[in-house]
Amino acid sequence: MGFGTDARRVRDERLPLARRHTALRCAVGKYGPLGFNATWAYLAATACPAPDLRRDPVALLRALDTLEESREVRLAEGERFAARRRTEKAAGRRNPRASDVAALRGPRWPSAAPPSRLGLVAAVANRHAEFRRLPRPGEALSRTVQGCRLVDLHTRLDASGAAYLEALGLLDRPAAEQLAATVHGLHSLARAGHAPLSKHQFPWLRFADLLAYAAGASSAIER
Repeated sequence: MGFGTDARRVRDERLPLARRHTALRCAVGKYGPLGFNATWAYLAATACPAPDLRRDPVALLRALDTLEESREVRLAEGERFAARRRTEKAAGRRNPRASDVAALRGPRWPSAAPPSRLGLVAAVANRHAEFRRLPRPGEALSRTVQGCRLVDLHTRLDASGAAYLEALGLLDRPAAEQLAATVHGLHSLARAGHAPLSKHQFPWLRFADLLAYAAGASSAIER
């Protein structure tokens, strides 16, 4: 069953609201540009701050409209990228530019207009709460040089997440630079095959990348 089928079920007023709500969650499972939970938090915040989507059919439709609009933009981006790659391959360039690939990866809210700062704050709040529930390195690992660095990066990332939420997405320059350095540190420390570190790093990196995107996008919205 595809995204279109889920979208039609969300709009089908003959169905119970609970089934339409489930259909929207299925749609987000197929297209969730910020990750499933962060995307859901974004939609819930922008479509219906209160009450939740389970009890508000109008908000449910607003959330679907927002999701569909983003998906259409993302599909158009993919088509343009594919067309450009065909041209480049014909010209002898076999590999895409790293910047082109990076622009299509990672958490990002594709849209014709700037993303919602409220939605991004909600998405970060959702994932920051989950980040704080993730396990930290054990005592034995924290006695190693890399382990100590990882513990420090965890502390700094937590502080950056809290600062972003306290500022409602508008980090000042020192806080933004601190976040950028922390995200860079996590990425530079991530190494394939280093399982004791990687099992901590990779879940943290998902939050770090979302936070970095949200901070940059939120600042751009206010310019």
